[in-house]
Parts: sequence; C-alpha cells; structure tokens
Amino acid sequence: MPAIMDLLTPDRYFSRITDVDIERDLLGAGLTHVLLDIDNTIRARDTGQVPRDVGMWLGRARTAGVAFCLLSNNWHKDIYRFAGELSLPIVAKAMKPLPPSFLRAMGKIGGKPADTVTIGDQLSTDVLGAHVVGMKAFMLQPLAEQDLHHTLVLRNIERAILGDRKPEPAVNVMEGESL
Repeated sequence: MPAIMDLLTPDRYFSRITDVDIERDLLGAGLTHVLLDIDNTIRARDTGQVPRDVGMWLGRARTAGVAFCLLSNNWHKDIYRFAGELSLPIVAKAMKPLPPSFLRAMGKIGGKPADTVTIGDQLSTDVLGAHVVGMKAFMLQPLAEQDLHHTLVLRNIERAILGDRKPEPAVNVMEGESL
C-alpha cells in the first residue's frame, strides 16, 4: 500500500489546464479519458465563468479524441445545467476522494485507471481520490483565490505538502521551448 504522501503527490502539476499539452501530456501518455473537476479548475469560483482559453482547450481536446466526465463535489442545481451547456457527462455530489464517484465517472466514459487521469485543483479530493483508484492525477493551481472556507484551510496544508514545488512551465509546442 502506498504511503499517504505518495497518494497526495500529483503526478504532474500545472498552472492551469491550458498548460497541459493535449498531444504530449494526454494522448502521448496513453491518457484518453479525463475526469475533470469544475470549480476553480475549469470554472472560476469568483466569476462562475469558464475562461475563454480554457473553453478553447476543452474543445481542442475533445476534437483530438479525449473523453471527459465532470466530477464534482458541488451539489447545487446549476452544476447540472453547466454540464449540459458543455455537453459533458457529470457525477456531482461526488464525495471526493471516496472511490465510488471516480469509478462511476470512469464508467460513464468507458475509461480504465490505466488510460484515465483526474485533473483538479485540490490534493485532498482530486489527487488523493485518483490515486486511491489507481489512476494518474494532474493538479492545477486554482483559477481564483476565492474559495469555500474549508477549502482555504486545506490550501495551507497543500502548500506544506507541495513545499517549493512549482507548476511545470508551459511549453511552446511550435518552438519546443519553455514560455
């Protein structure tokens, strides 16, 4: 059984989802299925909006053949409307990091742990839950500083766990250089 620190350590760490290279980091790594957190991962908590670049990235990834399922602990009614607007399946009220929601979300898109990655902004829910079921986990910095009170408390623990680890630099695919 892996140590708790191994379970809480993201496989990759990015500033935002648009820094995840679809061809290299997903498809090139055999990751064709993505369980995707919503709040502060693809939708900013302070504005409730999906940034334009994030929406464009999702479109490019879907066109490239990546299958997505939204996986959220959010329980508000608008979360289902949001999933409908994106035309993506959703598992809400997920109770992450508990495994059943991860397994249900994978099942909705035909994923297996070996070809699925969870992408989210929290170690204690997204990364831990993904690792418990045997899949990879990419962590993102949150889109906005605003968050729920209990999440802000957990952010202090995350900073201690991540230490001085910095998000991977974005790579200019055309030039092959870091931005």
